[in-house]
Amino acid sequence: MNMREKIEAAAARYPDQRSAIMPALLIAQKEHGHLPGPVLEEVADILDVERIWVYELATFYTLFHTEPVGMFHLQLCDNVSCMLRGSEDLLGHLEAVLGIKKGGTTPDGLFTLSTVECLGACEMAPVMQVGDDYHGDLDTARIDMLLDKLRAVAGQATGAGLDASAPPGA
Repeated sequence: MNMREKIEAAAARYPDQRSAIMPALLIAQKEHGHLPGPVLEEVADILDVERIWVYELATFYTLFHTEPVGMFHLQLCDNVSCMLRGSEDLLGHLEAVLGIKKGGTTPDGLFTLSTVECLGACEMAPVMQVGDDYHGDLDTARIDMLLDKLRAVAGQATGAGLDASAPPGA
């Protein structure tokens, strides 16, 4: 099933096409790895909705990426609960260990580092989202272990003939 068919099938579950924008964006992002302008326009055209509605959602929610991201997108919460529990120091540690600044991607394409306003997991602050998974009660040792684990997963993926720089789901 191609992207159009998947979006049309998802949209059929909603009484209003506008309500299907988020599921359609998730489908498109899985297909393309990120959501550049032409993909956003294609989603709007498939759903027959205003393009601005699609752009609004794609640029508001941190789960959507309008620019390419690494194989692992590290999204560190920098809201007040996480900040009070050391997220600023953890950001500095991540930048140093990865050799990139916030918003950057490592040269090997493995990691993109971002901060997000709130992950809604204050009870396990400081918290970071990697893909669909939350990692909480973080300190530098836990971050280093997580990065090692992710590198091992990437090594297994590339060892299996998968391209680490390919979009997720490719």
